Amino acid sequence: MAVHRRLPTQDRLIWKHEPPDLKGPFCKVSMDSHDHLFFLCDYPLEVWRKIKHDVGLYGFPENWSDILAYLVNGTGPTSLVHRLALQATIYANGASFSVGGGVGLGVGVGGGGGGGGGGWVGGGVSYPNPSPSSPSNLKNAYFALQAWKSAIKSDPKGILSSWVGSNVCAYKGVFCADPTEGMGGDPSGQVVAGIDLNNANLKGILVNELSLLTDMSLLHLNSNRFTGTIPEGLKDLYALTELDLSNNQFSGPFPSSILQIPNLLYLDLRFNSFSGPIPQDLFSKNLDAIFLNNNLFEGEIPQNLGNSPASVINLANNKLTGDIPTNFGYSSPRLKEILLLNNQLTGCIPQGIGMWSDVQVFDASFNSLMGHLPDTISCLEGIEVLNVAHNKLSGELPDLVCELRSLLKLSVAYNFISGFSQVCEKLYGRNVGFDIALNCIPGMEMQRPQPECSLIPGGGLSCLRIPSLRPLTCGTLLQSLNESAP
Repeated sequence: MAVHRRLPTQDRLIWKHEPPDLKGPFCKVSMDSHDHLFFLCDYPLEVWRKIKHDVGLYGFPENWSDILAYLVNGTGPTSLVHRLALQATIYANGASFSVGGGVGLGVGVGGGGGGGGGGWVGGGVSYPNPSPSSPSNLKNAYFALQAWKSAIKSDPKGILSSWVGSNVCAYKGVFCADPTEGMGGDPSGQVVAGIDLNNANLKGILVNELSLLTDMSLLHLNSNRFTGTIPEGLKDLYALTELDLSNNQFSGPFPSSILQIPNLLYLDLRFNSFSGPIPQDLFSKNLDAIFLNNNLFEGEIPQNLGNSPASVINLANNKLTGDIPTNFGYSSPRLKEILLLNNQLTGCIPQGIGMWSDVQVFDASFNSLMGHLPDTISCLEGIEVLNVAHNKLSGELPDLVCELRSLLKLSVAYNFISGFSQVCEKLYGRNVGFDIALNCIPGMEMQRPQPECSLIPGGGLSCLRIPSLRPLTCGTLLQSLNESAP
C-alpha cells in the first residue's frame, strides 16, 4: 500500500452562508439563490488521479473543507486539463459534493445527497460530444428513472420517496448539470450528469431504459442488493466515464455491453457473482482502473493483459487458472497496483515483471506459482508491497530483491525458498515487514519439516532466468526484454 500523504487542511470550516475565499489559480466561485455554491474548475488529469488514489485507499478527511483546500491548491502539469463544475451544497448535518459539468470530480460525504455517507471520487473527461441541452433530455431521464424505480422492490432507507414528479434534478442521488456551461442556470438546459446511490441498500434490477441517460458521466451503485445481469442498453451511455456496480448480487458472464461503452475510464465490478472468462477486449480499452476482484471469473488471464493502460488492475479472489501472461510486465508505465492473489495460477513469474519500474503493489499470493523469483524484480524501483506468499516458489531469495529501497513489505512465506544471503538477512533482522515463515531455510525458525523440503513442487519446471552476480543494469536489461516482447 502506498504511503499516505494526507490532503492539505484549512484552519476553518466553510459554512452555508459563507462563500469560501478561493485564492487558488484553478477555481471560480458563485452562489445561487438557494445558497448552493458553484465552482468552475480546471485541473490537470494528474490531480484527479491523485485525489482518486488517496481517497480510494484512505477515505475522506473528517473536515470536508480539506478537500476544497486540496482542489484549490492542487498543482501539476498544465497539459491534459479537464473541466468540471463542482456543486457543493452545505447541509446542517454534513456536506454533499455533487457532480456537474463534464464531470471531473464527484464526492458524496455524510448527509444530504451524500449517498448514505459513502464517498466516491472519479477523475474523468469532459463530455466527448455534448448533446444539445433541451427539455427532452430531462423528459427522457424522467421516463428512464421511473421505469427503473418500478423495478426496485425494496427501498428500506426511503431514498426513492423523492423520485416523484417530473423534476428529476430534485431526486435524491440524481445530479444535474449544464453540459456546456458547467454552471447553474436555466433548468431547461440541464441534463442528468450523475447518479450516486452508494450504500442505499436497494433491491431490484437494472433496466434497459437506463440507456436513455446518454448525458450521464457517473453511475455509482455500490453496496446495494441489485441482482440479475447488466442490460445491453448500457452500451449507449457514450458519456459514461465511471461505472461502479461493486458489492451487489449481479451474476452471469462478463457484461458485453460494458465493453462497448466508448469513454469508460473507471470500472468496478468487485464483490458480485460474475462468472466465466474475462474477455480479452477488456484490456484493450482505455481504462484507468479495473476492479474485478471477488467474483467467480475462471479460465486463463487474457494474453493481452500487458496492453492495458490502467493504473490499477485487481483480479484477486476469483478462480483464474493457467500461467501469468508472458507480456505481464509490458503494461503501461502508469500501472501502480496489480493484484492476482487467491486464484489458481500456475507456472513461473515472468521476467517481464521488471518492466514495472513505477509499480507500487504486486500481490500474487495464494496461488500455485513455481520456480525462482526472477532477478528482474530488482528493477521495481517503486515497489512498496511485494507479496508472493503461499505459492510453491523455490531457490534462493536474491539479494537484489532485498536491496529495493522503496520496499515496505516483503512476504515469501509458505514457499520452498532454500536460503538468502547477508543483505536479506539484515532486512529480516530489522523486522520491516519481511515474512519468510514456513520455507526451507536452514538455521531459521518456523520453517518446513525437512521431509517436505526434499520434495520441491515443480522441481523439473524450467523458468527462463537471467541470474546476475552483480547489480543489474535495469535500463539495458529492460530494453532487451522489450525487444523480445511478443
